[in-house]
Amino acid sequence: MNGKTATIYISDNSPSCEKLINQMEKWGISYRIKNITKNNDIKKDLQNQGIYGTPATFIKGNSEPILGVQLSKLKRELNVHDS
Repeated sequence: MNGKTATIYISDNSPSCEKLINQMEKWGISYRIKNITKNNDIKKDLQNQGIYGTPATFIKGNSEPILGVQLSKLKRELNVHDS
């Protein structure tokens, strides 16, 4: 693990969200899930930031979230190196 942590906003029944979570597991990245389907306050928090889709990944120390499943960008921002 590289010490970077992420908060991922997800929604239920989303193949993109599942793909992202699976990839984070493979990379060994610590993450926290915020499910907008199960908590309307979390959904409002995300929408107040101008984001209306999931997944949305916030990496500690970065100012801008990564929207969708942008694996190359996530790897770069999380300092993931292929072994």
